[in-house]
Formats: sequence, C-alpha cells, structure tokens
Amino acid sequence: MAVGSQKVKAAADAIFSRIRRLPRIGLVLGSGLGELADHMDAEAVIPYRDIPHFPVATVAGHQGELVFGRWQGRDVVAMRGRLHYYEGWSMAEAVFPIYVMRQLGVQQVILTNAAGGLNPNFSPGQLMLIREHLNVIGANPLIGPNDDALGPRFPDLSSAYDRELGERLRQVARRLGIPLQEGVYAGVAGPNYCTKAELRALLFMGADVLGMSTVGETIAANHCGMKVLGISCITDMANPDRFEPPNHELVLQMAERVKPMFIQLLSAFVREWGDV
Repeated sequence: MAVGSQKVKAAADAIFSRIRRLPRIGLVLGSGLGELADHMDAEAVIPYRDIPHFPVATVAGHQGELVFGRWQGRDVVAMRGRLHYYEGWSMAEAVFPIYVMRQLGVQQVILTNAAGGLNPNFSPGQLMLIREHLNVIGANPLIGPNDDALGPRFPDLSSAYDRELGERLRQVARRLGIPLQEGVYAGVAGPNYCTKAELRALLFMGADVLGMSTVGETIAANHCGMKVLGISCITDMANPDRFEPPNHELVLQMAERVKPMFIQLLSAFVREWGDV
C-alpha cells in the first residue's frame, strides 16, 4: 500500500516537538557510513522506534535513528541506518522516512550506499556519483492509491538525480583531488548476492554498480518534490568472470577504509553548496 499523508504528518508532528530548527538537507547514510552523523553538532537524536509509524532498521551497520543538528553551517537531518525491502518491509514502508523528511522541510536529500562494482574500470574504495538507476527490485513504492497531498500520480524520473547537485559534487571532488567515478546504479532486491548470470545481465543492461537500496528512496524523493544527490561507495567488485564471493563483513570493512574520504567530500559539498 502506498504511503499516506496522515501517517507522514503524525510522524513529523512527533518530531517537531523535539527539535528547534527545521532541516533543509537530508542525509541517508548507507552500510558502515553512519559515523558521519558523529561529526554533526547534534541537537536531537531520535530512535526510529520512538516515531509513530516509523519502521525499525534491523541490519548490522544501520543504527536506526534520526540525528538532527547543524553541520557545515547547515540545518541537517541524518538517517543513520536505512530501511530495506529485503527486511520484509513493503517498498512504501521502506521509503516512509523520505516523506517524513520532506514534511519536516527538507529540500534536498543526499542518498549514500555501499555498492558492488560491475564496471571493470572501477576499483574497491572508490566513490561513484549516481547519474541514473535501474530498478530491478521488482517493486515500486508508488504502487497503490496515490495520495495527492504527497505528490503526483505519475512523477517524472527522467532527471531523477539532480544535475546541478551532481555538477557541484564533481567540482568539489576535483578541487580536493578525490577521484569520483560516475555511472548507473542497479537496485536489486537482495538479501542474497547475485548469481554470475544476473551480474552479466546487469552489465549488459548498462549498470556500473549494484546494491540493495537507494532506488525506492529516489523514486519517493522525486515524487514529493525533493532534489536528489546519490553517491555510492564501491566496497567490492562483482565481475562475473573474476568473481570473489562477497560478504557483509567485508563490505563494512571497506566502507570503514573509505569513510575519511567520503566524509571529507560530503563535508565540503554541504559547506559550499548546501543551499543549492
């Protein structure tokens, strides 16, 4: 069932009573990247379980709390731990926090994830700006009756990832000397990792990386009128011809190694372009 505006409002109202400043930037922090929220001047930390209608994260590396405060001179809310379709939530439930962010006043959302690299020119430890995505999850958060208070029945996703925000990120990366790949993110359902045949199919379809998140959140953010910036942290390579079986512990370890570069890039971006 699609998200309902009354539930979104109830969740936002519960949060309003616990914060003093309204966020303008939303951060969704992927596997192993939640430490970024520790760099914020936090005003409030609210566990998901304390918010009406909010699902609770269950995956290792996802703490399950909203962190509100100032970061790089901006009013920010960080989602430390996201929700996944494979946890058993519907797609609508998994993207519920995106609509709550919008209700709180968020205008742009930065979606981050840990991803497996498909493009043979990529390497573990690199960051990738998401240019477009492939939805091969087999579900969509907008299926069901549309609530016009949240967004239009048929939202346009031809520019799902904001081009201006992407160009600003490229500029910051060049100035800092941080290598930044760019490409297509394929969203798969999980929780199992893909077969070699599936990896070959994704390569044929034009995917550069793959992961188990982000696509639904991007759809929801566009539906409710937010600008989206997507960044993947490439934690392993999923080349079907030179395959090394992945595991979640290795994903977290690589995310840990990349974290300083990731935080440096996002810190500079938010400081310089957080009002775009």
